[in-house]
Amino acid sequence: MTLGSSHTPPIRAVDLFCGVGGLTHGLTRGGIDVVAGYDLDRTCKYAFEANNKAIFVEKDVAELTAAEIGDRLGDHAITLVAGCAPCQPFSTYSRTGRADRSSEDWSLVANFGRLVQDVQPDLVTMENVPALQDHPVFKEFIQALEGYAVTYRIVQCATIGVPQTRKRLVLVGSKLGGVAPSLDWPAGDKVTVRQAIATLPALQAGERSDNDPIHLACRLSEINLRRIRASRPGGTWREWPVELRATCHRKVTGDTFPAVYGRMEWDQPAPTMTTQCFGYGNGRFGHPEQDRAITLRESAILQTFPNDYQFVNKGDRVKFSHLGRLIGNAVPVRLGEKIAQTLRSHVDAVICSRN
Repeated sequence: MTLGSSHTPPIRAVDLFCGVGGLTHGLTRGGIDVVAGYDLDRTCKYAFEANNKAIFVEKDVAELTAAEIGDRLGDHAITLVAGCAPCQPFSTYSRTGRADRSSEDWSLVANFGRLVQDVQPDLVTMENVPALQDHPVFKEFIQALEGYAVTYRIVQCATIGVPQTRKRLVLVGSKLGGVAPSLDWPAGDKVTVRQAIATLPALQAGERSDNDPIHLACRLSEINLRRIRASRPGGTWREWPVELRATCHRKVTGDTFPAVYGRMEWDQPAPTMTTQCFGYGNGRFGHPEQDRAITLRESAILQTFPNDYQFVNKGDRVKFSHLGRLIGNAVPVRLGEKIAQTLRSHVDAVICSRN
C-alpha cells in the first residue's frame, strides 16, 4: 500500500495457526484489525469467535492459498500476516524421538513462509520457541522474506508484563520505509503470581468454582496431597521426607528433575505454562498457598488472557488435557499486544518520514 496520509491507516491482519485466539486478542487490543484466524483444530472455534470479532476458518494452513488470504485482507488497509506455527518439534518438553521425526515436522513453518511470499503483505510477524532460530527451516523462512526489512530476537516475556518466565522468538518484518520495526523493548516491572491470581476464589484439589467452569483443579491422590503439604513455595522435592519421594527421584538420574512437584512463589513470575500445567507432578505448578495444582483459569490468566475469556460453551464438558493443551500452546495475549504496538509505531514512523 502507498502511504501518504497524515493519519495512521488501519492495519488489517489474518492469524495463521490461531488456536483459541491469544495472538489475535493481543493484536486486537493493540489496535490491529484481525479479520480471520485459520486453524486445523475445530475445537478452537468457540473460544476464538466468542472473544474476538474475527471469524474462525477451519483449514489446514498447508492447503491455504494466497487468494483466500487476499480476499480477507482486501486492499484498503496496511496488511499483516501473523502467526505461530505449532512448536512441539522444537520444544524442550518434546525431546523423545526427535531424531526420528520426518521433514513434515518443519513444514508448518515452511508453509507460513510460502504464504508470506505469495500474499506479499505489508507487514509480517511470527512468534515461536527460541530453538527455532537454530534450525535450517528458520533460515529458509528468512529467505522467503526477501524484500522485507526483518528483525528478530528472543523475548523474556516476564520483562513485558507476562507473569511467567516464558522465552519466545519474536520476528517482525516490513516492506514499508526500508527499515524493520524495532524490537528494542525496555524491560518493565515484572508481574507476579500474586498480582495475577491471588484474588480468585480458593479451591481444594478436585473442586470447581460455581461461577467459572474452568476455575477447576485436578484431584490429587493421597500421596500427592501429602507431598504438596510438605512443599514450600520455590522449594523442591529434595526437601521432602524420603518416604514421600517418588521411586524415580531416589535414583541418581532423578536429580535432574528438581522442579517437578513444586509450588510457585507468590512474589515471582510463574514458570512457563505448558500443555500439562494443570498437573501438580508436571512441573512447578503447585499453587503457592492452596494444596492443589493451579486451575485452568489460573493458567489462562498467567498466559494473560482476560479473567472472563470464554474457553467453553455453556454446558460443555471441561477436559483438562484438551483445554490445557490449548491454553499452554497459546501466544500470551500481552505479547501479541506488544507486537501490535510495535507495528503501529513503525507505521506511524514511516508516515511521519514521508510527510
